[in-house]
Amino acid sequence: MDRDNLRSVLEHLYRTYDFGSRISSDPIKYPRRYKQARDIEVVGFVSSCLAYGRVNQFMSVIEELLSLMRESPYEFILDFQPQRQWQRFAHIQYRFQTNEDIMALLAVLSEVLKRYHSIENAFKAFYKKDDIKGAIEGFFQHIIALNSVLADRGIVSPNSKGFLQLFPLPSKGSPCKRMNLFLRWMVRDRDIDFGIWKGISKSRLIIPLDTHIARISRCLELTKRTTQDWKMAEEITDSLREIDPEDPLKYDFALCHQGIKGICSKECSPETTCSLFFHILKG
Repeated sequence: MDRDNLRSVLEHLYRTYDFGSRISSDPIKYPRRYKQARDIEVVGFVSSCLAYGRVNQFMSVIEELLSLMRESPYEFILDFQPQRQWQRFAHIQYRFQTNEDIMALLAVLSEVLKRYHSIENAFKAFYKKDDIKGAIEGFFQHIIALNSVLADRGIVSPNSKGFLQLFPLPSKGSPCKRMNLFLRWMVRDRDIDFGIWKGISKSRLIIPLDTHIARISRCLELTKRTTQDWKMAEEITDSLREIDPEDPLKYDFALCHQGIKGICSKECSPETTCSLFFHILKG
């Protein structure tokens, strides 16, 4: 598909997409419950960390966590003490994360807030020269190191596979889908995103790459890569940046939910017409 046709398809999808109707089936609904920026940030981070697998399963875990955090998740996390809260959280686990991993997530987030006062300040400590990849790498390495410090104090368990799965590193090829999703929520200031982080341009964001985005992007020839890794996420974002240099991720939410709804459900070859393209022209 040439760039003019692709631009028409994506712009049509973006202009006509009913963002509001899809919020209830997206993890962004959790931070949208709060008005204070500090609560939005904390809830967004916890929600994005656990946003993998089946939607109904991770949403039930997030609901349970938020129900225990009372009116201000920020204040709750800031004062979080695993030993004191253990019994209330003892039953919460999710897929690769044991109860101890969930407790470590909350404990290390508490340490971040105590040291930096916000996740934004912590992330920006590693954000240099518009390098999102380097910032994620530095921030996650810092979180992993902080958890080791807490483990040495006997506050949490040492870094486990379940804990490390929450903080994958781009240097090891991970597309870091959940962190890029969180950054989209915090940085973009349009549509359903919050735009509460300042000093990071939305033009530098990297697309949250999952199976839906990967499949649709190959279909639309936004990437030629077959492996879902950081390089694929960069290549897709670079292609979208050619269409909208200032806000390449404006298409992310709508494209992802097209995949979830099954509109673009099969791999396409260069000789076939993309089902998403056909669907939009027909509709």
